[in-house]
Amino acid sequence: MPQGSSHRVAVIVDEGSNPFELGVATELFGLRRPELDRPWYECTLCSAEPVVRMHRGLFTMSGVATLETVEAADTVIVPNRPDPEVTPAPAVLQAIRRAAERGARLVSFCTGTFALAAAGVLDGRRATTHWRWAELFAARYPAVRLEPDVLYVDDGDVLTAAGSAAALDLGLHLIRRDHGAEIANAVSRRLVFAAHRDGGQQQFIERPVAAVPDASLGPVLAWAQRRLDQPMAVADLAERAAVSPATLHRRFQDELGTTPLEWLTSERVALACRLIERGELRLDRVAAASGLGTAANLRAQMRRRTGLTPTAYRRKFGLTAPTGGEPGQRTNGER
Repeated sequence: MPQGSSHRVAVIVDEGSNPFELGVATELFGLRRPELDRPWYECTLCSAEPVVRMHRGLFTMSGVATLETVEAADTVIVPNRPDPEVTPAPAVLQAIRRAAERGARLVSFCTGTFALAAAGVLDGRRATTHWRWAELFAARYPAVRLEPDVLYVDDGDVLTAAGSAAALDLGLHLIRRDHGAEIANAVSRRLVFAAHRDGGQQQFIERPVAAVPDASLGPVLAWAQRRLDQPMAVADLAERAAVSPATLHRRFQDELGTTPLEWLTSERVALACRLIERGELRLDRVAAASGLGTAANLRAQMRRRTGLTPTAYRRKFGLTAPTGGEPGQRTNGER
């Protein structure tokens, strides 16, 4: 996001929209956050109709802006509804198409993926939706590359979340993309919500009721997070949890929908991002302090998980930009 400017977010409200996802959008992008001391989002609700009846007639909404707001938005959050068999209003679909044509970032929560697909902007692209509606979506829109088992999908300028809680995950991911990990963590603390769940985690996990519930992973996760700069393997996590590596792997899949190694690497990359944002310039120091070992591994893991090299990440989010050299050259210890 350019310094000194606000990013304009248009949230389209349509007949039958789910108020929870609407609340997620306004909480993340609509509230003023003066404690962050930076330009925040300009969030506007808009609709094709002057009065909109919300989910199952719980309440009506009036006084929102018209769909002309979408024309100037940098990010457009499309409407969802609990009955995705119903196609959004033609004016809404047209507004989505125009936004896509001019390169706006498109976002959907839960069944909002149906609105994107109905507008014709998802053909050939990756997307997800709520597991309950995945089969219907795949049958109706076979040209979309549906990923039915993940929390959210970031396909560049089109991002889709699987459900209500995953809307928070995706929203924080967007804030992380726009402002960096440090700001996303600050917002998540205000929400009292987990700062980062990777989009590739499973959206729905069957948990049979056990006669004796397993102990929570919380203590071993907190223990590991305090020691990310130290050598640590899955066997060390298992020893700390007093279980076998196989049992630890099962518990991670049951509770977090990921593997111990993936979780540990994600935590280390998140720490590396925070160190870079705070001004650490030497990549060998960042790699050592985050437990990633070498600058080469740091570069590989950051590119994989953020889409940016450490130098590009520093240019976008760091307090101190690297000096000397042309864009793309390695500087300040990035060898």
